[in-house]
Amino acid sequence: MSSRRGDIPALESGTSSGLFGAFSCPIGMTRRNVSYDELMDATMHSPPPDLTVNMLWNNPVIPKHKFRKTAEEGKVDGKLLSFEAPSLVKSPVPVVKAKATSLVSTLLIKQNQDSLQKFEHQAGLTDAGYYPHKGLSAEETHFHRLWDGTVPKLRMPSGDFKEDRCTTSTQSTPSVTPSVTPSVTPSVTPCVTPHTSPAVSRRSWLQLNSASFLATPELNCPKPSTDMGGNEGGGGGGGGTDRWSFFGTRPVVQKSPTDPGCETSTGIFAYLNYQVPRTRKEIFETLVNGLLRLEYRGYDSAGISVDGPKKTATDNNNICIIKTKGKVKALDEELYKKDSLDLDEELYTHFGIAHTRWATHGEPSPVNSHPHRSDKENEFVVIHNGIITNYKELKAYLINKGYEFESETDTEVIPKLTKYVYDNRENDDVTFSTLVERVIKQLEGAFALVFKSRHFPSEAVSTRRGSPLLIGVRSEQELTTDIPIQYNSVQEKNSHNRPDCPSDIKSVGDGRPVEYYFASDASAIIEHTNKVLYMEDNDMAVVIGGELSIRRVKRQDGEVPVRAIQTLQMELQQIMKGNFDAFMQKEIFEQPESVVNTMRGRICFDSNTVILGGLKDHLKEIKRCRRLIVIGCGTSFHAAVATRQVLEELTELSVMVELASDFLDRNTPVFRDDVCFFISQSGETADTLMALRYCKGQGALTVGITNTVGSSICRETDCGVHVNAGPEIGVASTKAYTSQFVALTMFGLMMSEDRLSLQPRRMEIIEGFKVLPELIKKVLALDEKIKAIADELYEQKSLLVMGRGFHYATCLEGALKIKEITYMHSEGILAGELKHGPLALIDKDMPVIMIIMKDACYTKCQNALQQVTARSGRPIILCCQDDHEISQMAYHTIELPQTVDCLQGILSVIPLQLLSFHLAVLRGYDVDFPRNLAKSVTVE
Repeated sequence: MSSRRGDIPALESGTSSGLFGAFSCPIGMTRRNVSYDELMDATMHSPPPDLTVNMLWNNPVIPKHKFRKTAEEGKVDGKLLSFEAPSLVKSPVPVVKAKATSLVSTLLIKQNQDSLQKFEHQAGLTDAGYYPHKGLSAEETHFHRLWDGTVPKLRMPSGDFKEDRCTTSTQSTPSVTPSVTPSVTPSVTPCVTPHTSPAVSRRSWLQLNSASFLATPELNCPKPSTDMGGNEGGGGGGGGTDRWSFFGTRPVVQKSPTDPGCETSTGIFAYLNYQVPRTRKEIFETLVNGLLRLEYRGYDSAGISVDGPKKTATDNNNICIIKTKGKVKALDEELYKKDSLDLDEELYTHFGIAHTRWATHGEPSPVNSHPHRSDKENEFVVIHNGIITNYKELKAYLINKGYEFESETDTEVIPKLTKYVYDNRENDDVTFSTLVERVIKQLEGAFALVFKSRHFPSEAVSTRRGSPLLIGVRSEQELTTDIPIQYNSVQEKNSHNRPDCPSDIKSVGDGRPVEYYFASDASAIIEHTNKVLYMEDNDMAVVIGGELSIRRVKRQDGEVPVRAIQTLQMELQQIMKGNFDAFMQKEIFEQPESVVNTMRGRICFDSNTVILGGLKDHLKEIKRCRRLIVIGCGTSFHAAVATRQVLEELTELSVMVELASDFLDRNTPVFRDDVCFFISQSGETADTLMALRYCKGQGALTVGITNTVGSSICRETDCGVHVNAGPEIGVASTKAYTSQFVALTMFGLMMSEDRLSLQPRRMEIIEGFKVLPELIKKVLALDEKIKAIADELYEQKSLLVMGRGFHYATCLEGALKIKEITYMHSEGILAGELKHGPLALIDKDMPVIMIIMKDACYTKCQNALQQVTARSGRPIILCCQDDHEISQMAYHTIELPQTVDCLQGILSVIPLQLLSFHLAVLRGYDVDFPRNLAKSVTVE
């Protein structure tokens, strides 16, 4: 079997190395690739990645495959051979293969039988002992420990796991202590990494490892990086912090490459008022307005949970849940139909939760909407953003225990499990946060959760893993800016856990008023406060008696033991429509300002220099790389395509542009001397995040291009650039595209600053940037003409957009915008491929838009135009001003100001954005919230 560099090749038996990839791992991994163009040296510091240690027999082997100029080669019977190093012992795979296969089958059966017993034991719900290795032979027990996480694991720099005994030539004695790491269902699939089996796709690798990582976060969580690049966009940086954060220093808690990163594009909003009198009507209005701010994320149903009237004077708060299918407006109407709720009742302390749901498990309906409850008495209610991947196992277990389920969702297992743990608590002193901690240890997947309970009135508990969640704080009193984290582990006693060390946000004096806002997006909080705290993975935020504390199970090495309250730079008017009919229209017309904001402080037109602060500390490493890989989805992918040509020209490097979903489905090799860019407006796109985690595992330098401060991509990449386009509410991305375009081009300018031969080209592009905002304004002035063209096209069923060179990406992006909000079929076509099929579509009834600018492809585009007109086509042409030759052949023309060729795509995409907007309005569709789509695509 052949092997690519960076993968563990097959052993000589022809099977995947390490028996399904579970028992072998690369050693000596470093960032830079070891070149195979030189002979391997036994004394070199870092052996190549193909050198493996096999864990069954502890003999290092060099797998039998062809090195380039590294080992002696010979031919026997015409077959090419490469010889192993003579000092290394050959692996006896054929001898072990049959026995290992039998062991695997035994373990699968054994683990399924043990799953329910193990859950009860680990959750502390039974006095019966759990003996996972009972009835197994010594060898079977050792294999069981490898899968069950009992044998200590070390994380390789590449993201792999290896056993401690890999580091020595003698076999260490395995531990006899059963694993106590919580996991409802032990993983029945061996831990497979991309190094161990080329046949396993990256997507499969991430899914196979998700259970083991999520079940043992304290064991397998990688150390936070201490090299996070420069301070891009403001704020100071330091070791162990994300120094390209827009708001300054932020603690970094990196996720494992095995984290699935799946999340539904739902919206969470919760409001707790402590000693701040609010009527129930005011609380409803606050919750509903919070959901309205989150509408752009996409949803199909909504719900709210608040305290109802007490049944008796001594009764705990009765929790009322109101849910409905459809828009938030329908929910608002439903609230006032509840005659049992006194809207004028004043509540001094109250906690309410609200949610917008995007259906993933079960159809849109009130019963499937959030909040979900534990029982008919509403003892525990939960709102959830994410996907629970092991909900079927949990649901089966709870049904077996007598719990009844009402919905088809994965979320309902969470309140039911909370109720189960509460009913089986060891004593009445168990706190709300302890219950939640025990519950989330059993959950696999990605989630942001907010809990409310009638047993713990006015208390709030929230936690996250893989899904965004932040907390806004509002008080008239001065609050501390840094919150020390409380660690539950006994070994973590330090200065931050001392009784005399303040660990909560407290108003001045006890019992002073304070308000908390929990949300999945800052846009829902900004109208109330600009003081926010971004929660990190595995954080648990607890509010008791008006005091907020952050808790974690265990401190990771290098982890910053505080969470900072930051000040949002967002203004309320930025998320309001103003004088525009739709957010999309407003954002299109904001592009003269948004591109200026992207360039501000980065381009000096006096000295013709470009500095991206978030990349400057890594610039030397980037210049030493062999290729650039730019990864994105949708509009972000198109921004990468649009700038690929100019990046290749300015960096003189090979530039690969990849769709994140396709990248995950292919076995494309990634090396340690690659630089990988990850582009996402939200910074939470699931496929892009999964690709990022894979590339980090391969040792590549990762760079983020995002528009959202505090996002997952922002935190997990080594360095990056914030495009600073401002909040984008409309689902169809507009200004984020042009700002990503500008940011990537500026990166090319920074890379070419010391290239003497490229200076004239650099000067040309910088001058183009200087006048770009004014040129965008001139294009926007063509709005009425574009609307007139839309009047002729809106009844059509299909539309072709054609161009080539720098404008191929413009065609793709324009066609995507038309698809997204008009529901009209549209296709972006490379004009050079016209004769290879698309020409068959051309006739007098087929609308065709062509982009023909005076650049290197001008003559070739003219040839394509002649092909279209010769078949009775009536093209609508985007061309340069005063191009009379093209105008004579066009049915309609949209004349645009001319700029440098590599920036012309910014000007040519704006008419297509405006055209799609007017087409959607004329067809009677909701421009900002198109059907079936969400703003942040955080589901794989």
